[in-house]
Amino acid sequence: MKVWIDGAIVEGSQARIPVTDHGFLYGDGVFEGMRVYSRRIFRFDDHLSRLASGARCLGLTIPGGVEAARRIVIDTARAHDRSDAYLRLIVSRGEGPLGVDPTSCTNPRIVCIADQVSLYPEEKTRFGIALVTSSLRRPALDVLDPRVKSLNNLNNAHAKQEARRQGADEALLLNASGQVAEASVANVFAVRAGRLLTPPPSDGALEGLTRETVLELAREQRVPAEERTIGRFDLLAAEEVFLTGSGARIVAVGSLDGRRIGKGGAGPITRRLCQAFDQLVGSTGTPI
Repeated sequence: MKVWIDGAIVEGSQARIPVTDHGFLYGDGVFEGMRVYSRRIFRFDDHLSRLASGARCLGLTIPGGVEAARRIVIDTARAHDRSDAYLRLIVSRGEGPLGVDPTSCTNPRIVCIADQVSLYPEEKTRFGIALVTSSLRRPALDVLDPRVKSLNNLNNAHAKQEARRQGADEALLLNASGQVAEASVANVFAVRAGRLLTPPPSDGALEGLTRETVLELAREQRVPAEERTIGRFDLLAAEEVFLTGSGARIVAVGSLDGRRIGKGGAGPITRRLCQAFDQLVGSTGTPI
């Protein structure tokens, strides 16, 4: 692991932030999780654009601006020196006195981490992961808008913890209306009657870039696709269900709440999209 912090790239074990950093104390900050494939950062400009939008929504200044963040990410990826990697770019409110007041922090901090990531065991992804419905609900947009990738991930973490305690791999989060929002760390897709469905951001789904890529690939593959409100019924009745995310990539869901989805594992549309995705990420992106 390599980490860019306070103007230097160090080993992960040497990276330190002060305990008074408001990102640490209050989850006050934003982040982006990015992938390096074949020494290229996938959808790098889109990630930086989303980071900038989230920072503006929080009234948070990116130290040095987006171009400084761009250089930091590329330098960290080069120092990590892997053909494939996971990058985590973080902008926190920075150090300040105890107390939640963001205006007490005058120097935001930027950190970039380069490492490997594997969210699910290889054998699980081959046959489809186990998904369970969390008892926790996704906060409403006027409480915590999921379009801002903030450092406040307590809702996601507790949902994931609940799923793991039940022996499952991942948690399904519903919104206050009982409709599907997303998984704890990924977007949700269902295939019904050959049509690809995914919840809209208004239902609590992150505007994921892997999600957006899959929708673009579906159009190219002539797979009918739409954003629409869906419930647990749509997942249980689906021929295929899969999750998407920068960390997860595209991973099939084999079961929901102990009930098998379709024939279990990746179905034909999931496999087609996985193949198209692999071809795309192997040939596009910003070189490091």
